[in-house]
Order: sequence, then C-alpha cells, then structure tokens
Amino acid sequence: MKVGIIGGTGRMGRFFGGVFERAGYEVMVCGRRKESSCHEIAEQCPVVMVSVPIRETVPVIRKVAPLLTKDQLLCDLTSLKARPVAAMLESSASVIGLHPMFGPSAPSLKGQTIIATPARVSPERAASFLSIFEREGAKITYSTPEEHDRIMAVVQGLTHLVTLTVAGTMRKLGTTPAETGPFMSPVYQIEMGLVGRLLSQDPDLYGDMLTGNPDVPRVLSACSEALAELSALVIAKDTEGFRKIFSEDALHFAEYTERAAAETDFLIASMVER
Repeated sequence: MKVGIIGGTGRMGRFFGGVFERAGYEVMVCGRRKESSCHEIAEQCPVVMVSVPIRETVPVIRKVAPLLTKDQLLCDLTSLKARPVAAMLESSASVIGLHPMFGPSAPSLKGQTIIATPARVSPERAASFLSIFEREGAKITYSTPEEHDRIMAVVQGLTHLVTLTVAGTMRKLGTTPAETGPFMSPVYQIEMGLVGRLLSQDPDLYGDMLTGNPDVPRVLSACSEALAELSALVIAKDTEGFRKIFSEDALHFAEYTERAAAETDFLIASMVER
C-alpha cells in the first residue's frame, strides 16, 4: 500500500511519513524540495494526504481532487476543517479530515489527540485508516467539520488571542519578561512560557488559524465583553460585583476546577523541584 503526502517534505509531513512507514506503508512525497508531483501521487497512491500551510490547503486540494477516483482516500492535516473538507468532497475519493492537536516536535503519537471528521467514507475504511494512529498511542476524537471549527474557535482561537493579548499588553507597558523574572511565581512562569512558546513560532500559522475560522469573531466579541465587564468592576473598585462574576465563572467550571488544581499542582511541583 502506498501513501502519498503532498507537502511531505515539511515537518508535519515528515512526522506522519514516519508513522506510515512504521505501519509498513510505502510513502511517496512531493513538496518544495522533492521532484515528485501532486499528479504522480494522485495516480499512484491509494491514500493521499495533504499537509501544507492553511492558506494553501484548499487550492492544493482543488488541484488534486479531479485526479482522484472513488477507490482512493483523501485526507488533510489542517487546523480548520469546514472549507478543506468541502473542497475534498469535490473529488470522487473517500474523505476524512484530520487535525493533529500537536506540533511536529512531538516525540511520538503516544497520548496525543487527533480530531477526525469522516465526511464520505465507510465506517470500516475509516476505522482501518485511523487504527494506524491508534496503534502508536493516539487518541481519536470524532467530530463534524462545523463542530470542529466552532470548538477550535475556543480551544485555539480564544487561547491564542488571550496569549497574544498578554504579549501585546506587556509590550505597550514596556515591561519585559526579564524584568519580571525575579518576581515570578511558578504559575506566572507557566503563563510566560506559553507566551514565549507561541511567539517563537510561525506568525502566518496563527494568523491563518485566527482569521480563517468563521467562528472566531463571535468568540472575540464574547472575550471583549468579558474583559470590559471585569475592567468596569475593577476600575469602580466594586468588590461585590467582582465576587459575583468570579462565583458565576467558578460555577460554570465546577466540574473542572478540582482536576485543574491537581494537574497544575503537579506541574508546579515539577518546576519547583527542577
């Protein structure tokens, strides 16, 4: 069995190429640094995977889609799903959208989550294909493309927006991480670590992730409203109002707070002991 990875010379493409090779598949790749073409992959590979930057995904899918037959399987690795899956459905192939919830620097698939959005594929074929990842320890979360993008607007959109807001606020204040270093608690160190980690990566990835998800503006509006509400209470020194909002949020998170405290206590203990 051959698997063809369009964009297989990139870091994520190479990561999944290794997964398929360990499963016994012959892997064929094309990319900026490889002579093989998308056409050759479409002609020769029963499984075709698209692993290119977000802004290039739909154009690349539309380039290869007319070349595929109903006997082939087409999938992608994009962090948005509605538009890529719709483009893949323009082909005759079976279609599964994939979103790995990790980067190419992950040491392995063990304990990692992959979101799968089977769109046109038999349950048996989907199970067989996804078992390749499960055998290496990945956890599969099933979703529709639309539900995926709605939840990702929070899981990725909201968290990245808040992280970038922290960075932007510190820049506007002229406060550097080094300046705050001697004052860091372990929790603050974790927060700064997340800011630094994000800023060390490709801005185009995050820009496309935020601007390309149609559900992000709704999340951004709710975030702005929540910040304005808290700001008004703090400026007015309204401690009673603050306590009310805090209690409402704690109730909303009630099922998660105990687990969150235990997990972060573990992280903090690991950092302190290091």
